[in-house]
Amino acid sequence: MSEERLLNIGKIVNTHGIKGEVKVWPQTDFPEVRFKSGSKLLMFPPEKGEPITIEVAASREQKNMFVLKLKGFDNINQVEKYKGWELKVSEAERVPLPEGEYYFRDIVGCSVETEEGEQLGTITDILSPGANDIWVVKMPKGKELLLPVIDDVVLNVDVAARKIKVHLMEGLL
Repeated sequence: MSEERLLNIGKIVNTHGIKGEVKVWPQTDFPEVRFKSGSKLLMFPPEKGEPITIEVAASREQKNMFVLKLKGFDNINQVEKYKGWELKVSEAERVPLPEGEYYFRDIVGCSVETEEGEQLGTITDILSPGANDIWVVKMPKGKELLLPVIDDVVLNVDVAARKIKVHLMEGLL
């Protein structure tokens, strides 16, 4: 399990009522998928320790949080000890994104080259200042290049090969 990459999807912040429900602070863009009835999640303690696999029996949104009823937990005494635990899923359970959208972790670390094949550097960060994201490219001599993520600039993204082909518009370098 330790070698597999896991995705944080939420944190248990409190109990809710006396029937074994927990309040979860969502840390996912897909709470309707992650917290739906029947979802299997890994629950990790705040300190070191072994995770527990749980199944969501029911859920509902409440004031920017989610109240989850976990299968097999029927009273407050059973869930009290899980405050502060993290909820995670394996990377294999990622929600597929539409064409042209990427997870940050898939883009950071990719090499960037021009349409002529000139190596520009590696993406080290992604900024989200407004209308579109900006990819921060660390160039060989230490200089940073800020690439706007727009169709005129980003020509091809090959996540599997970790390569991105771009068109350098005038003024970018």
